[in-house]
Amino acid sequence: MTEEAFWVYHPTAGHQTGLDLVGYKVEATDGSIGKVDKHSDAVDASHLVVDTGVWIFGKHVLLPAGIIQRIDTAEKTVYVNRTKEQIKDAPEFDEIKYTGEPAYLDQYSRYYGHM
Repeated sequence: MTEEAFWVYHPTAGHQTGLDLVGYKVEATDGSIGKVDKHSDAVDASHLVVDTGVWIFGKHVLLPAGIIQRIDTAEKTVYVNRTKEQIKDAPEFDEIKYTGEPAYLDQYSRYYGHM
């Protein structure tokens, strides 16, 4: 997957422009990981921020749109093509760096790009 592909929804994922994903459950390939806390449909930078709750002690992780396999609007669930362990090991989302550092998303391209 190219770096650019990490930040756009796959055509078959079922993403609809303007769809509010906040509150949707998120399922890894091996089980539930939490709920969508925030999402961005920014051009070439679409992503979700997932609150993992007590599963990994309240960690928030950023998931690029390119790892989303499908969005089920009836079940309000987002399915991703990574395991719980891979998501647990992802860099923790940092709101301050996210808003203040233009290259902040690069670390996620590197992390998810090596899987």
